[in-house]
Amino acid sequence: RWTQVHRSTDSESTAVRYFRAMKALAATLLGFLAVSCATTSPPPVARDSDEFQIEATVLAVYNVLSGPAGRRDWKRFEALFAPGAQMIVAGVTEGVPSTTLMTPTEYIARATPNFTEHGWFERPIATRVLRYGDIAHVWSTYEAREAANAAQPMARGINSIEMVRIGTDWKVQTLLWQKEDAAHPIPRGYLPVR
Repeated sequence: RWTQVHRSTDSESTAVRYFRAMKALAATLLGFLAVSCATTSPPPVARDSDEFQIEATVLAVYNVLSGPAGRRDWKRFEALFAPGAQMIVAGVTEGVPSTTLMTPTEYIARATPNFTEHGWFERPIATRVLRYGDIAHVWSTYEAREAANAAQPMARGINSIEMVRIGTDWKVQTLLWQKEDAAHPIPRGYLPVR
């Protein structure tokens, strides 16, 4: 009888030890899984080199235009544009929607007096790139401030930028922009995702 009881107790203790060991192993694995999931970020999405170059060109346009009152690097600015490029500002003249068309050189002549006297810090807040082959369209929502550290922007709007690949470089073919106003607030889909 003692042998039977002993075997039964020994058998129960083996089962209990096995159960405890499996429970400890499961807890350890779950803990490891939880820690690894919490500390591991998803792998970075590979950026297409063309998209990178397109966005770099757009940022270069913003960078040339931005700065405190004073000179701008207009040679660099002109180099970002394709031959025959156009710049177009959409607005309202005498209550009627209108556009003003200019070349980059004409824009420089028009903008230089303002940039000489006033700071202008324009930066993209949301950018969307659509590309097919050697052409691309960039929607770039911007904010502009007169001082880099100004709390609120003095202007916002959307730059619609048509780009073309010339050789190995992406150049601006057309830059069309419209400043936000009460009649044309920037739609939520063109603002940063928060």
